[in-house]
Amino acid sequence: MSVVKTIRISAAEMKLHFIKKLSAFDFSSEDAEKCADIFTQNSLDGVYSHGVNRFPRFIDFLKKGYVMPKNKPTLKNRLGVIEQWDGASGPGPLNAFFATNRALELAKEFGIGCVTLSNTNHWMRGGYYGWQAAKKEHIFIGWTNTTAIMPAWGAKNSKLGNNPLVISIPYHDEAIVLDMSMSQFSYGAMELTELKNEKLPVTGGYDNNGNLTNDPSLILKSLRTLPVGFWKGSGLSFVLDVMAAILSDGLAVHQVAQKEDEISCSQVFITIDPKKLLGYNDKDNVIDEIVKDLKSSTPIDEESQIRFPGERAIHNRKENTEKGVPVLESVWNEILNL
Repeated sequence: MSVVKTIRISAAEMKLHFIKKLSAFDFSSEDAEKCADIFTQNSLDGVYSHGVNRFPRFIDFLKKGYVMPKNKPTLKNRLGVIEQWDGASGPGPLNAFFATNRALELAKEFGIGCVTLSNTNHWMRGGYYGWQAAKKEHIFIGWTNTTAIMPAWGAKNSKLGNNPLVISIPYHDEAIVLDMSMSQFSYGAMELTELKNEKLPVTGGYDNNGNLTNDPSLILKSLRTLPVGFWKGSGLSFVLDVMAAILSDGLAVHQVAQKEDEISCSQVFITIDPKKLLGYNDKDNVIDEIVKDLKSSTPIDEESQIRFPGERAIHNRKENTEKGVPVLESVWNEILNL
């Protein structure tokens, strides 16, 4: 087995290289900086599969013309607290950042805001937008559909997306952020595990013979991931797709699957201003007690750590800021040579 070498790259150096590569395309300096910042922040938080490791694929989509750097979302329809926007095939991270900000503006006025995007591209790490809202002291609920990359429960071929769902709640100076796909592991996470010549910690899907496996290489070949909660994750994936398509007036998973690649997705961004609610001033005390009760759990072994969603990202961010972001040397060389 070949040795996989990991190096540490500072966030500042990483962001500068991202900006340099993006500037070769039709990004404005402001958009290149923001897009690079999103990839860097995702990497700092330890989500390398949708940060530094995903950057070469993003550049590939730019080269192929799937992502149009200059295109901005355009308003299609407005109905009180709900707005429908066309993503115009613009950069997914920038479109999602815009949609979150617009939902925040609506929530500031009405208490709640819902912005939908049709015809947009991969948003990379959905948790970024949960943190974005939490920093503005807003609750966030958002999801996206994807191309068909997961079988329905009991099926062999893929008809569902892994349709990531994000829920975030501001908590003291940080946040509780749930960021999960409907498959046991995202394809990005499996690709990273494969690059590191490792196995998944638990069963993640099926091989070509229909056997459950924790070997990411076999799952990536079969394209048969395991839904979280088995039939429950399958059902949740389905309804998230239906809602995304209807609310955005955009494409559903089976229509995205007919495209050249995972493009023209549909997304939903909902924000709530809790400051307008009774009991807001006591919010952190309430959450403190809930977290305290959670952490009183009895670990199954000495190595187990009981964390609330988003706590690992807070830890990773601190460590990676101090030491640099761990990057596979092969991935970093690929970025340098783009």
